[in-house]
Amino acid sequence: MEAIEAAETVIETITQMATEGRPLMMRVLPEGDVHWWAHYPDKDARDAKTKSRWYYHMHAPGNRDASEHGHFHLFLHRTQMEEGLSTIAQPPEGENAKAFVTHITGLSINRQGLPTSWFATNRWVTNEFMYSAPDMIAHLDRYNVDQTKQDETVNRFLTAMVALYRDEISDMLLERDQALADLSAAQDGDPKLYEKGNEVLAVRPIDLDQKIESLGIE
Repeated sequence: MEAIEAAETVIETITQMATEGRPLMMRVLPEGDVHWWAHYPDKDARDAKTKSRWYYHMHAPGNRDASEHGHFHLFLHRTQMEEGLSTIAQPPEGENAKAFVTHITGLSINRQGLPTSWFATNRWVTNEFMYSAPDMIAHLDRYNVDQTKQDETVNRFLTAMVALYRDEISDMLLERDQALADLSAAQDGDPKLYEKGNEVLAVRPIDLDQKIESLGIE
């Protein structure tokens, strides 16, 4: 998906959500009890064709910016990566890990249901198979969640957002790798670096109006 098409899809889906009075979180969260840290949906939203996936969750008060309602975590399945690529770090279970995924980015959502920032996390946060930024960047165009069983508008919005912000996500992943390299050097290359602490390694704010204007869309 090219940037112009992605921008038009983002505009369309946000407009639809506003018209219907059903922002992102209302389309993702169940009615009734909602729990901190839980995944919504429970076993993640998984694309039937690509195996790309997402889930939404909320941190407890005081654990995240007060303006944030919650955030999405977006993943590629490892089968979407070219064979032969080496990982930076793997789950403790190694190849037997249940979630056979690599994390692209987190997407923070404010209390009005609008995206506010991207963020890159350390390996342990999502128990991912972590690949280098250049390898991830080369595969960003493979992220597509249009065919999960969840809300169609949410699916299309997330697919389009990754396409629209490909450059910013790429720069953020490179910054993530540099942050990891700096931390590793400071810790004498201790592999435990990937297993605790240093949760968020890079952030990119989102200004949708500015982004859309930069593409010449009125």
